[in-house]
Amino acid sequence: MIFSTLCYIEKDGKYLMLHRTKKKNDINKDKWLGVGGKFEEGESPEECIIREVKEETGLLLKSYQLRGIVTYVSNKWETEYMYVFTATEFEGNLIECDEGDLEWIEKEKVNTLPTWEGDHIFVEKLQKDNGFFSGKFEYDGEKLIKYNLKEY
Repeated sequence: MIFSTLCYIEKDGKYLMLHRTKKKNDINKDKWLGVGGKFEEGESPEECIIREVKEETGLLLKSYQLRGIVTYVSNKWETEYMYVFTATEFEGNLIECDEGDLEWIEKEKVNTLPTWEGDHIFVEKLQKDNGFFSGKFEYDGEKLIKYNLKEY
C-alpha cells in the first residue's frame, strides 16, 4: 500500500499544476497533477503535504485544508490512499521541480489537461464547494472502470 498527499494550491483563480515530464519510470508521465507525494516514515498527512510542497515548489504552506481522501485501486499498481488538500496561503518563490514543469493554470482549464480520469471527477468537486469527500477509483491500467464518490 502507498500513502500519499496531493495539494491544489490556488492563487488568482488558478491552480499550481505539475506537468510530470522529468522523472524516470513515472506512472504519472506526461500527466498534469497538483503537487504532493508519498509519506515518509512517521509523517502525518499534514507534515507530508508541507514537506512535499516545499520540496517540489519551494513554497511554504501557511494555510491549507484537507478536502478529501481518495483510494486508487489498479490491476497494474499498488493500492494508494491519497489525502487531497487545497491551499490558498503560502510564502516563498517557485523553484525548478525535478519531476516536471510547474505552471499556474486557470481553474476552469485544469480538467482540459491530460490527467487521470478520476482526478477530473474530484477536481470538479474541489472547484464547486468546500465540502469534504471520500472516493474510490478503480483502474484497468490507465482506464477508469468504476468509481464511487461520497460527499460529506
